[in-house]
Amino acid sequence: MDMEHSAALLELTSGMPVIYGGDRVSYVSEELAAAFHPGDKLLVVQSTGDLLRIPGDVAEKTQSAVGRASDAFAAMAAVSDADVSRFFEEFALRLEDAGAWSEIAAANAADVAQAQARGRSTTRLAANEKMRRGMIDGLRAWRDMPGLSGRVVERAEHEGWSAEQLLAPLGVVGFVFEGRPNVFADAAGVLRSGNTVVFRIGADALGTARAIVAHALAPALAAAGLPAGAATLVDSADRAAGWAMFSDPRLSLAVARGSGRAVEQLGSVARQAGVPVSLHGTGGAWIVADDTADPHRLERAVFHSLDRKVCNTLNTICLPQNRPELVEAFLRGLEAAGARLGHGIKLHVARGDERAVPADFFMTVTQVRRAEGDVAEPIAEPIEIEDMGREWEWEQTPEVTVKLVETTDEAVALFNRYSPQFVASLITSDDALAERFYRSVNAPFVGDGFTRWVDGQYTLGRPELGLSNWQSGRLFARGAILSGDGVFTVRTRVRQIDPEVGR
Repeated sequence: MDMEHSAALLELTSGMPVIYGGDRVSYVSEELAAAFHPGDKLLVVQSTGDLLRIPGDVAEKTQSAVGRASDAFAAMAAVSDADVSRFFEEFALRLEDAGAWSEIAAANAADVAQAQARGRSTTRLAANEKMRRGMIDGLRAWRDMPGLSGRVVERAEHEGWSAEQLLAPLGVVGFVFEGRPNVFADAAGVLRSGNTVVFRIGADALGTARAIVAHALAPALAAAGLPAGAATLVDSADRAAGWAMFSDPRLSLAVARGSGRAVEQLGSVARQAGVPVSLHGTGGAWIVADDTADPHRLERAVFHSLDRKVCNTLNTICLPQNRPELVEAFLRGLEAAGARLGHGIKLHVARGDERAVPADFFMTVTQVRRAEGDVAEPIAEPIEIEDMGREWEWEQTPEVTVKLVETTDEAVALFNRYSPQFVASLITSDDALAERFYRSVNAPFVGDGFTRWVDGQYTLGRPELGLSNWQSGRLFARGAILSGDGVFTVRTRVRQIDPEVGR
């Protein structure tokens, strides 16, 4: 007799065992069991055993958004490079329009107020004039970039026939972004190479995102003659929308940006669905100084690496034990950066290296500007060496971990073990040491001065979709700056002249 091997999941019970990873078991919590209803989906993260509930309405909304982007990708085959260029210009023009921007700014002000009321950081949420200009400039950079589709990258000639390898669009790209309005210019970049995009933005910025879609993005798509689903917002504040999107096998690439833990989880969801991923999570740059370092160069590198908190901001510094003047140079740079922002400094000193900073730093209480407001804390606190890679999410008070080392090799070993393996900078006067540092440090971005250069637009003149660290391994056949013109596949086309060619 035939037996059913599957059935719809209609309920969960508290304590229900769920197998994951082939040899491990997770158990359904009482809260999860109570929340689960017929029509909901349960995702089991095979690497961790996390049990993720996707409400039925969120799953339906997300599947519909991916479907629109998938249909739009098929329609993009009939869209010319000139049409795509016009889209970017139309998008930029609408952001420049005072009336359209006033609607976006009003929505953003409401988002900022709500985030502040919840004690959330608004440093990257506020859509100020600088952010507006950056979005416009980014869109016009995409406008001026030549299309990639059909570009010949290799040609092989044979007797009676030839083969060409050509760049081609990849497909539907799914994004999960943090709550930053300017990610629209980033996400739209994949259209330059003929792809389509479906994305979810952090709940803090959802109102702003809706306004940008209504007053700029959707009208620009229509004016340029691009399919409406070519850039689709998943209109949901529920983070489960990100899980639903990344588990959809119709995605050709899943890109996640945000905090480390959330990004890792999204990456696991995508991988087990067979979707390639590009993860842009934990950041924090390291500076290492050796005993030949020039104090002034170090001071300026520190100062220019702490203008604001982003992923490439200085987070951890390793200084030689035998050069106290370099510690002084670091502190001068840090204090100058704090004075520029107006809210002091914060230090975390590796346990055992407390002598690196003035003793009164550990006893003097200052007001540290955090997302929830000003908080009274000591200027310096000890930190365990295992926590050296923790990324400090500061607001207006520059926050840095400091460690004294005997050698540069020791600093490299600490970086390779404890950091997110992202940005490393060596301040030295020894060229041979600089070369050894480059070969031995496991980072995709290596420099010899300030760290804030790690940016696609700033460094390469290409708006970035995200920056990857090497915490989960090096990246296959690509760099750690993902840009819209880097999202493609390669097709091979043969032209046969001689009908008698055979094998």
